[in-house]
Amino acid sequence: MTVIDIPGSKSVTARALFLAAAADGTTTLLRPLVSDDTEGFAEGLTTLGYAVDRTPDAWHIQGRPAGPPAGTADVYCRDGATTARFLPALAAAGHGDFRFDASAQMRRRPLGPLTEALRTLGVDLRHEDAEGHHPLRIAAAGIKGGALTLDAGQSSQYLTALLMLGPLTAEGLTITVTDLVSEPYVEITLAMMRAFGAEPTRDGHVFTVPPTGYRATTYAIEPDASTSSYFFAAAALTGREVTVPGLGTGALQGDLGFTDVLRRMGADVTITDRATTVRGTGRLNGLTVTMRDISDTMPTLAALAPYADGPVRIEDVANTRVKECDRLEACAQNLRRLGITATTGPDWIEIHPGTPAPAEITTHGDHRIVMSFAVTGLRTPGISFDDPGCVRKTFPGFHAHWKRFTSPA
Repeated sequence: MTVIDIPGSKSVTARALFLAAAADGTTTLLRPLVSDDTEGFAEGLTTLGYAVDRTPDAWHIQGRPAGPPAGTADVYCRDGATTARFLPALAAAGHGDFRFDASAQMRRRPLGPLTEALRTLGVDLRHEDAEGHHPLRIAAAGIKGGALTLDAGQSSQYLTALLMLGPLTAEGLTITVTDLVSEPYVEITLAMMRAFGAEPTRDGHVFTVPPTGYRATTYAIEPDASTSSYFFAAAALTGREVTVPGLGTGALQGDLGFTDVLRRMGADVTITDRATTVRGTGRLNGLTVTMRDISDTMPTLAALAPYADGPVRIEDVANTRVKECDRLEACAQNLRRLGITATTGPDWIEIHPGTPAPAEITTHGDHRIVMSFAVTGLRTPGISFDDPGCVRKTFPGFHAHWKRFTSPA
């Protein structure tokens, strides 16, 4: 059995940073993820005037319920979608003039449903270039609150940003959601808000957030379930047994559901209150699976799919077309480059069994493309990447971890 120490969750770390900044008091985050995305988020908080003290195993954030300490700030969000979507909402609750910009990759990603919702709440916000995209400016004067309707069919992060904003408004928020993707991520948000003293409730598609504010706390970040998927897939492919401690039955992250997909394909999966273990059985069944709620693990399954005994069809993942790249097409094109038959539709990809041939993977600067096709490379020596370093976004030490994992004992 191989025990893998997976870094902290990106999704949980980003939410924790927002909540800590908004809370009354000083919050300590234990084992936060240290990556380009989370360092960019922490840097954004610092630019907004928050005190962030980072040590190797803990980050300490001095919160300010009234909003950013800085009266003016120019925040660069790098490639981070959570940074680019959460920080404008945090700033809007305060008072001052704030500008946000991001990398070319992040500028291409949509922001419109969130910024329109903020405008509905009376926020003075304007996009400097393309409507619904970075860069943007906010003249913040606090938020009264109220009711709004939101389409979160492209990204659940729009809803998360507004939910986390709710306790900071004068009167609270009521949000009616017309469409929602990656729903488990919203459940992460609600659970974490409660851990920081808020009292959000949900009744079907209606979310109600009273103006409670937040209380500082000490919060432990659980291992990243999306990152774990590559090692679980590797176990299923190679017949090995992999255990990830700290990721068990009480885990917040829905992407642990990827292990259910591996179980359907023939792997043995054991989840306890302390860890998750996947063991390969020597078989991989083809299947059709809906991955709307765990779409960040779609590339992992796509990269594993050629080794199944029948076609693998992944459905209801249209939102993966507006991630760091169009992941549906990126996966299909790279699989074809490896000699594998792959077809796509508006929200699906189908991959047929085959024997991948060595080739260079076009990553599109997307960390998940690299880490996913590293799984394919376990059975196909000679696979390389045009930008292997883009894993720094969420897992800077991935290649070293992977080399240790794949080296003969």
